[in-house]
Amino acid sequence: MWVFYLISLPLTLGMVMITLRYFAGPDVPRYVLFTVGYAWFCSISIIILVPADIWTTIIDHEKGGIGFFWSWSYWSTFALTWAVVPTIQGYEDAGDFTMVERLKTSLHANLVFYLIVGSIGLVGLILLITMHRNWSGGVMGLAMACSNTFGLVTGAFLLGFALSEIPKSIWRNADWTTRQKVLSHKVAKMAVKLDDAHQEFSNAIVVAQATSNQMSKRDALRPYMDIIDNMLRQMFIEDPSFKPQGGRFGENDMDYDTDEKSMATLRRQLRIAREEYYRYKSEYMNFVMEALELEDTIKNYERRDATGWKYISTFRPVRTGRLGSSLDTIELVWRCILRKQMEKLVAIILGCMSAAILIAEATILPSGVDLSLFSILINAAGKQEMLVQIAAFVPLLYMCLCTYYSLFKIGMLMFYSLTPRQTSSVSLLMICSMVARYAPPISYNFLNLIRLDGDAKTIFEKRMGNIDDAVPFFGQGFNKIYPLIMVIYTLLVASNFFDRVIDFFGSWKRFTFKSETVDMDGFDPSGIIILQKG
Repeated sequence: MWVFYLISLPLTLGMVMITLRYFAGPDVPRYVLFTVGYAWFCSISIIILVPADIWTTIIDHEKGGIGFFWSWSYWSTFALTWAVVPTIQGYEDAGDFTMVERLKTSLHANLVFYLIVGSIGLVGLILLITMHRNWSGGVMGLAMACSNTFGLVTGAFLLGFALSEIPKSIWRNADWTTRQKVLSHKVAKMAVKLDDAHQEFSNAIVVAQATSNQMSKRDALRPYMDIIDNMLRQMFIEDPSFKPQGGRFGENDMDYDTDEKSMATLRRQLRIAREEYYRYKSEYMNFVMEALELEDTIKNYERRDATGWKYISTFRPVRTGRLGSSLDTIELVWRCILRKQMEKLVAIILGCMSAAILIAEATILPSGVDLSLFSILINAAGKQEMLVQIAAFVPLLYMCLCTYYSLFKIGMLMFYSLTPRQTSSVSLLMICSMVARYAPPISYNFLNLIRLDGDAKTIFEKRMGNIDDAVPFFGQGFNKIYPLIMVIYTLLVASNFFDRVIDFFGSWKRFTFKSETVDMDGFDPSGIIILQKG
């Protein structure tokens, strides 16, 4: 019974550690790494617990262990999402100079958030009392239902966008010419962002240096300025190649030395400018390297006969030794032949899986015919434990990846970013909060897409309630309609309907996460020039 779960848990822990190490920036403190890692681990634990829950339900096995691990994972993510992570995030974002002051700033910044959440809970409690509704879960059940409401409704649109966009983007990127066009646009746009970030970082440095120069050594705020000066010295030691250029003073840039809070603001702005600069620098270099490697691949494909089917790279020295020639041939076959076909095959498989999810969502209402492919596969597996759990895990994992893909697309445009080795503490905490917030609703949504023989209920469904109770206050009619709304929304995304609307209202572009279709209309001249110089 526990074979799949016991195999998956160590793999999950290893994956979380590797992912954190790959994305975390150099200045992320250990307690942030631990918090993010624990939140990710608990979230993925819910996802890998669902297949085990389905299996124990099929064989009608005792579920005490499942119930314990489910409660541990769910309430850990609940507490992290709505209380712990926002507090730590505000603490990390604060520029104050002492632990107590940073904590105060964090609590003050989150006060509005806590008041809103508390007000919603109070309103919900009053509604339950006035409607005389028999809510068996009590206050904790209400909190769970409100959390599910947020996750199910917003998650449906996040899932719908990626169900269309992921297969389409993989298919498009398999075409070298199309990918070159996209990369030329991305390189050009990122070059502009990098230049702006360099300017902002230079301005922050110049302002900090000017504030330090005008402040006397006897000034009461001098100890705080010394901390900022040490921060500047450390920046230049870590990156001696960085040279501030064109730093300009704003209208109020010399007003930071008025009190402790203004000094904290100066410190925070300097840190944010630094993080933004190195984030854009990393993304810019990644796009440039991908474009140059793609150019290498195209040239090797065109010259494959002349080179004797050997891959010649401009980024590394020629391989030597007895295996060198064979490795060059294998690399050419993979990069120039197999990889493109493999990407197209993956796009087709994911497209079919997206279609299966949409059909299951559209037929989620009770009916005599079960059209959910996942129900058919799970029920057909019968008593085969590993087959049942794999048949449940693969589509559930895909649904999670789709939801998180949309979250990251939104974050890259507005709130946060996931950049290799340059992701800040604030971004990591925001991402871990989102991952934790959506793991239970996604799992719950998947369980509603399958119908076990005999209408048996998993422990997950029993704890979360049926779908009519999962989204309270909107009424049973809404619960029947919202999956269909998601299906319609996905079809509109697939047909580029929203891209056309957004193109008509050009000023809305910055509030949306458009697909890469807009970047396929020819090459960007600025991007081509940059790549030719590279």
